[in-house]
Amino acid sequence: MSLSKIKHIVLVLSGKGGVGKSSVTTQLALSLSLAGHAVGVLDVDLTGPSIPRMFAIEDAKVTQAPGGWLPITVHEADPGAGVGSLRVMSLGFLLPRRGDAVVWRGPKKTAMVRQFLSDVFWDELDYLLIDTPPGTSDEHISLVETLLQKTTPEQLAGAVVVTTPQAVATADVRKELNFCAKTGIRVLGVVENMSGFVCPNCSECTNIFSSGGGEVMANDFNVRFLGRVPIDPQFLVLIETGRRPRNPEGTTVNGHNISTPAGAPADDQETRDSALLVQKYKDCSLASIFHAITADVVAAVQQAQGS
Repeated sequence: MSLSKIKHIVLVLSGKGGVGKSSVTTQLALSLSLAGHAVGVLDVDLTGPSIPRMFAIEDAKVTQAPGGWLPITVHEADPGAGVGSLRVMSLGFLLPRRGDAVVWRGPKKTAMVRQFLSDVFWDELDYLLIDTPPGTSDEHISLVETLLQKTTPEQLAGAVVVTTPQAVATADVRKELNFCAKTGIRVLGVVENMSGFVCPNCSECTNIFSSGGGEVMANDFNVRFLGRVPIDPQFLVLIETGRRPRNPEGTTVNGHNISTPAGAPADDQETRDSALLVQKYKDCSLASIFHAITADVVAAVQQAQGS
């Protein structure tokens, strides 16, 4: 069974599209890898598979193996640097062209979700993160039903729920929390994404979408609030171009100074091409935020197993 060697499975959910689930999934995966964990990412957002682009591996091709597929390797483990391996599987790797639309009815989508959960050879993983489509559709029901059948209660760790601060977003995400309650999925915590914008020029963080809605929602449902994540153009540049993030002097996010140290080497093409994504991500302003979020997720998983 492809899931038998996975210690913890974490769903990344939201009742609202466009809140940044894939961005959160990507940064959770990178942060877990930086903490030394072996990590897998399964992208089951079938009509909008963006995980290949987030990891800059859109041109990768999946290898067919007897009875299933081998996931794409983003990077191997580096014990000397304390970095765990990272592997990814997505429908995006199976499409002939990047812009091809997936026009499938519900039964075909649910069959594809079940196939991803049974036919991908992950080998041994500490964490498998599953990036899901928005809402509470057929794919979600199929995903949860299949996981409950194929995993033990210790394996299915729970869900990280992503929202943005606005009331229109939290109103939809509340439905996702209700979905978790009805299906028996433990909520590990809520992430409030796009909570502010980090200006790349003046370093000021501005709450363009307000702030605090995710924390209020978490308190209303009596679940853990994992933290606020601002929009940082430097992260987008890292994903799109591979350029190592550089933050101007005085850049402060969530009360922490994350300025690039004086005297740090200037970025060049050779640096962009040679360094691994996980290494360059450490210089992103969001890395320290996700370091704390990831620690809370790991603690919530351990706490749930001990209860």
